[in-house]
Amino acid sequence: MVSSGLNGVTAGSSGVSTVGKAGVGLTYRGYSITDLAAESTFEEVAYLLIYGKLPSHAQLDAYKNKLAGLRSLPDQLKTLLEHMPQSAHPMDVLRTGTSLLGTLEPEGEDGRTAASVGDRLTASFGSMLAYWYRFHSRNERIETDSDEDTVAGHFLSLMSGMPSDPLKRDVLDKTLILYAEHEFNASTFSARVITSTLADTYSAVTGAIGALRGPLHGGANEAAMELVSSFDSPQDAEKSVMHMLKARRLIMGFGHRVYKNGDPRSPIVKDLARQLSEAAKNTSFYDISDRIEAVMLREKGMFPNLDFYAATAYHLCGIPTAMFTPVFVIARTSGWIAHVIEQRGDNALIRPLSDYTGPDPRGYVAIDDRG
Repeated sequence: MVSSGLNGVTAGSSGVSTVGKAGVGLTYRGYSITDLAAESTFEEVAYLLIYGKLPSHAQLDAYKNKLAGLRSLPDQLKTLLEHMPQSAHPMDVLRTGTSLLGTLEPEGEDGRTAASVGDRLTASFGSMLAYWYRFHSRNERIETDSDEDTVAGHFLSLMSGMPSDPLKRDVLDKTLILYAEHEFNASTFSARVITSTLADTYSAVTGAIGALRGPLHGGANEAAMELVSSFDSPQDAEKSVMHMLKARRLIMGFGHRVYKNGDPRSPIVKDLARQLSEAAKNTSFYDISDRIEAVMLREKGMFPNLDFYAATAYHLCGIPTAMFTPVFVIARTSGWIAHVIEQRGDNALIRPLSDYTGPDPRGYVAIDDRG
């Protein structure tokens, strides 16, 4: 039986994360996403995913110091970022930057493993984005080190050129936790397929970024921001969304293939968006989003996914809309690396079958005899 998009097909086994058989929760290596978002930090979660356990105090301090020491960019990479056009999508910046870094710091040399490559990319992706952004938007060549001790704080600080705001830093940190891992999603499965050929980790991550580039996977938060920002009020949003539904137009940020009764990450990010909105004394986007959520539930029985309120949260953190999906990359790299390591641990080349729908066998016709 053919399953379009492999929907419902079990393509392997994994101990990294699960939404459960009922599709009502999400755990990373057995830990509830709700508990991790409330009690943990992104660095702890990245360590959990890549190294298989939550770190001790000493291990976490050492890991944060390690990541901080991996933020700098080689001169060749800075030159590449300067030559990439300002019109490039930041996802293309990360994809190309990953490929180049893989040639400058190859896996297998100087003791580099999949885990250490993952740490390097997790630490330096924010540097790549900020260097490219600041060079092309302000004509600045920036230093990519900072005094910030977290991935979230480092990114916000480099983007703005100022120390990170504590609330914004905390919100971004929590969203990185929420985005870090999600079973055999399209980008993760792409990484596993590439890994199954015994390709290097940089290739797997480059392919995963390419998969996440598509609007049906990682671009939903950008589309959600475009939707929310197009309305002047909750009333305007409700009226317009009703027209969109009647026209059978897709409302980005709603529904999820694996969840039955709503994305468990959505209430968490919704509360984060509310906190930021109240702190900014401007709840416009939050109120519009809340009204759209109510309309979609009433009219279609659909719940928002993580991307929907993440759009408002990221906007209020001062992150440009085009950077929303690249921030997703910063978070998801730890999950991708966990799957690369797991795939290598019990590898088999991933090579599914297909149902052939082309012509029946036929004889070759010489070019002079073709009509």
